Amino acid sequence: MTEAGFHEFDTVSSRDVHIGRVVGLRVDEVAMPGGGTAIREVIEHLGAVSVVALDDEGRVVLIHQYRHPLGRRLWELPAGLLDSPDEEPVEGARRELAEEVGLAAAQWSTLVDVAASPGFTDEVLRVFLARGLSPVDRDLQGEEEADLVIHRFPLDEAVRMAMAGEIVNSSAVAGLLAAKLVVDGHAEARPVDAPWQDRPTKFAARKA
Repeated sequence: MTEAGFHEFDTVSSRDVHIGRVVGLRVDEVAMPGGGTAIREVIEHLGAVSVVALDDEGRVVLIHQYRHPLGRRLWELPAGLLDSPDEEPVEGARRELAEEVGLAAAQWSTLVDVAASPGFTDEVLRVFLARGLSPVDRDLQGEEEADLVIHRFPLDEAVRMAMAGEIVNSSAVAGLLAAKLVVDGHAEARPVDAPWQDRPTKFAARKA
């Protein structure tokens, strides 16, 4: 038997169950340490970016958006899917910041990468910090974006909301806490082109 921590979890077989517009569902048979196999259901995702947009007064831009799986509106960061396997993540973040809240930013850096739920999906989001904000025309992409409520909160208040369970979106919680650490000088943000080891690629390759 392989020493603990060294087993290779090779995929013995794989079959597609559903290939949709935003996600795909496949079922893998995976080699296990004891010599047998186990079934793993995997949701493939395009990958996404979100933005902690911080203005000169120390306020962060949040949106109140309806999320159907939870059946209610959530406070979130401006965010969206990456358009293609070749799209630079920061360019996707620029696009979403303009489309969702009508802003551009002069300074960009990488805060954190967040695996949404790695037990069953390869969805990983990159969260950026954007500063030096300026208004641009907002290009609404549909009825859902037309329903968004946009509000600016002091960063400390947004962090309080996350700690109080008033903000539950995973990338928003992680991004706000990371931004607070950076702003207070307790951590350093990474460059916009920092390596992204876990960026999802399989579903994007299918769509391409």
